[in-house]
Amino acid sequence: MQRKVALRLSAASAAMAIAAAVGVVLSMPEASAATGSATGYATQNGGTTGGAGGQTVRATTGTAIHAALCGRAASSTPITIEVEGTINHANTAKVSGTSCNTAAGVIELKQISNVTIVGVGSGAVFDQVGIHLREASNIVIQNVTIKNVKKSGSPTSNGGDAIGMESGVRNVWVDHTTLEASGGESEGYDGLFDMKDNTQYVTLSYSILRNSGRGGLVGSSESDLSNGYITYHHNLYQNIDSRTPLLRGGTAHIYNNHYVSLNESGINSRAGARAKVDNNYFEDSKDVLGTFYTDAAGYWQVSGNIFDNVTWSSPGTDNKPAGPNPQSNTTVSIPYAYTLDAAACVPDVVSRTAGAGKGLQVSNGSCSVQSPTSTPSTPPTSATPTASTSPTSGPNQPGGTNLSIGAGSDGSSKGGGTSYGNVRDGDVGTYWSPAGSTGAISIKWGTATSVSRINIREAAGSAGVIGAWKVVNGDTGAVLTSGSGAGAITFPRTSLSKITFEITGSTGTPKVAEFETYAQ
Repeated sequence: MQRKVALRLSAASAAMAIAAAVGVVLSMPEASAATGSATGYATQNGGTTGGAGGQTVRATTGTAIHAALCGRAASSTPITIEVEGTINHANTAKVSGTSCNTAAGVIELKQISNVTIVGVGSGAVFDQVGIHLREASNIVIQNVTIKNVKKSGSPTSNGGDAIGMESGVRNVWVDHTTLEASGGESEGYDGLFDMKDNTQYVTLSYSILRNSGRGGLVGSSESDLSNGYITYHHNLYQNIDSRTPLLRGGTAHIYNNHYVSLNESGINSRAGARAKVDNNYFEDSKDVLGTFYTDAAGYWQVSGNIFDNVTWSSPGTDNKPAGPNPQSNTTVSIPYAYTLDAAACVPDVVSRTAGAGKGLQVSNGSCSVQSPTSTPSTPPTSATPTASTSPTSGPNQPGGTNLSIGAGSDGSSKGGGTSYGNVRDGDVGTYWSPAGSTGAISIKWGTATSVSRINIREAAGSAGVIGAWKVVNGDTGAVLTSGSGAGAITFPRTSLSKITFEITGSTGTPKVAEFETYAQ
């Protein structure tokens, strides 16, 4: 049971016409106000770039945000939406179009991709209006405040979540945001940062989550175990009852966060979840790590954390705190580069960087603060073990959004125990094999899609098995390119609704773990 939070805080022309009516300011493509580049698990699965390279639009109402989404040529056309002012129910109406699926009273990023929402100017505040992601990919949300979103009472929005993600969401970077409520569930609020129903490759960085009964969850129930690969770093969790986060299955990397006044429990790893918990600072809190409110065990690997005035309850059937002397009970490999600030300096670094309106300042990895670069840069290096469940990157690894996620697939006869869908699920632990040593696998979309690069990833233990191949335009039968060996493959940019990778020679049984497709 939750108790009350202790504190409170008092077609194109038609689209253009809509944009003009609601006050959208359109501009030619230009440098985005968003700066820096994604970190953590959001860098995997092809990376997270949001609307980079697309048009930049300024919006001062929720309706204008929807109009900008609906004014794009397609649901995947990159766009950066710069938001200034207060977004509320009065100015957030539904807008219709072929490139959007919106609703009144909530910012809907539904069945779309390649979008950045960034606060600019005097700031962007989403007042009692949440941001909802559903069947979306490659999304960046940066430098905004979202407050007092309710699931009961009036007005309600987004199921009571400040930011909520569900149904096949991939590659989201939420950075320098302030997410806050004014109470717990009994006051009508739910989670600040929730993920469920197959949401993967998400990073929450340099953000503030405060004054809420629930910080956030990964997985809506003990049977919703399809979520994971989440990074939380340099965030402030303050005056939260529980769920910082609640992990039901999946993998999370939690480092350099500052936790203050966790009233009932903190990081709740359960139902087989695995959390790597590094160099965090826990202060004036209770039961900051463990498995709580269930007998379905979760796991953790801990190092470098500071526990300052933390109390621990006694273990029981449904209550297994990690303390008072937390020890690792699993190991978690991380597939990306990162540098840890010392835990002792985390309160200072986080106080200077986390939240909206902080100038997008970041840590330099040595307990100092710096401005982010305006163009993507190579992440700082440290220990970089490779996780067997995540793809590795080579020098020719394509960038941008993996267009195969959310697409369809078919192919020639498949080997026993394999599936066409395994090549587009973002999981290199599953794969498709042909019935013999040769065969074909395809990615397909409902509408024509521009593709210029693919990446064929072989399953673990099968590297080098694929020999000769050709890439075929599935619409026309034309051969786009041919060669030998798996990996990144480039060909002239082609608009098609189906692309086929045909294996014509091999040294054994091919195992295609992922058939990734990219626009560039």
